[in-house]
Amino acid sequence: MSVDERFTTGFQEAPDAPPGTRSEIVTGPVTDWATDFSHLEPEWAADPYPILDDLRERCPIAHTERFGGGWLPTRYEDVAAVAYDTERFSSRSIIMGNFRPPRETAPVGSSPPISSDPPFHHHARKLLLPAFTRSAVAKREAATRAYCHTLVDALEGRTVVDAARDYAQHIPVRVIADMLGFPPEDGPRFREFIENVLEGVNKPPEERTAAMDELFDYLLDQIRDHVDHPRDDLTSYLIDAELFGQKLEALHVAGTMALLLIAGIDTTWSAIGASLWHLAKTPADRERLVAEPELLPTAMEEFLRAYAPVTMARLVKEDMTWRGVEMKADDWVLLSFPSANRDPRQFERAGEVVIDREVNRHVAFGLGIHRCVGSHLARMELRVALEVWLERIPVFELADPAAVTWATGQVRGPRTLPVRLPAAT
Repeated sequence: MSVDERFTTGFQEAPDAPPGTRSEIVTGPVTDWATDFSHLEPEWAADPYPILDDLRERCPIAHTERFGGGWLPTRYEDVAAVAYDTERFSSRSIIMGNFRPPRETAPVGSSPPISSDPPFHHHARKLLLPAFTRSAVAKREAATRAYCHTLVDALEGRTVVDAARDYAQHIPVRVIADMLGFPPEDGPRFREFIENVLEGVNKPPEERTAAMDELFDYLLDQIRDHVDHPRDDLTSYLIDAELFGQKLEALHVAGTMALLLIAGIDTTWSAIGASLWHLAKTPADRERLVAEPELLPTAMEEFLRAYAPVTMARLVKEDMTWRGVEMKADDWVLLSFPSANRDPRQFERAGEVVIDREVNRHVAFGLGIHRCVGSHLARMELRVALEVWLERIPVFELADPAAVTWATGQVRGPRTLPVRLPAAT
């Protein structure tokens, strides 16, 4: 079989979801967050922390009948326990919504390694490690810094800019496009893919399927282009990679590319945007970082703790009693790393942003076997983005706090972030 046939056949033979794997999502006002939570509601997107703080003390493992049934642990120790327990919780779907992949998709899942269970996960993750080492990431820093300066150059003469759409969202798009060997001008399409996958979970199943088809059609086009024109990038590497002595399955390659495209972009632009939002509304912290730039790496970790963008999902494998609650097979469990990061049992002054916090074992990048493989890359992008912004724009503030909007769903960051700049910028 030729390489092109391998991928074409792989996609054509992808199984449809069998009956019973879809469940209706019910949205609308929440009656009680302890028994009816929904991470898709506007008040959750705007500010989930008071909700999580209340649940942590009143009902630390919340429940909902929405999405076909799910659970929300809010304490650090409970979130960690689920993250490390691969015997009772599956990662075959990490987005809580109106679709549960059939159990037969485990242990590989649709987007390995993030959707993979042991023992397959170990091997799928190992394939990606060389691209995300500190030394590999360091080679991308100069280009990232130059691009950040280019973005700031484009703001010249403007007094109000959208720091999310004009700056934060472009940086990981360019970095991931370069890593995968995708055309940088396709950036707007990447943002559309991200919003469909992460924020479109309340759409009817047929619309979700159409959006995923569009994403994978794009990825297949990129794969074919790389087959015809191999180059030194991550896509060509995955096409040629072997696992257990055989080339990767077509859907493994495309699923991993989808993971890098979706998760590698939205998580980082959310972290950059949330950090800029904090500095725009907190002049004392902004002024201190401008005066003490050597403090930025420490402050950056605190931004990651306080505004951790990512919540992951797991599926319960079998009916069981877990920490006093009755979980059913295929119930969702949301791993709220943002909530774990604000647990006062784990962090002093947990609800405050302390930019010189010395002890900061946050879990913004997750816990257990699925801890983010791209954490070195994300940290580099966040640090460089903030260094360049503060160097070039040391004075800025929110233009209209009410105009800031946040993404719904499991990756939370500013979608619009209007800030006012000095007239001479």
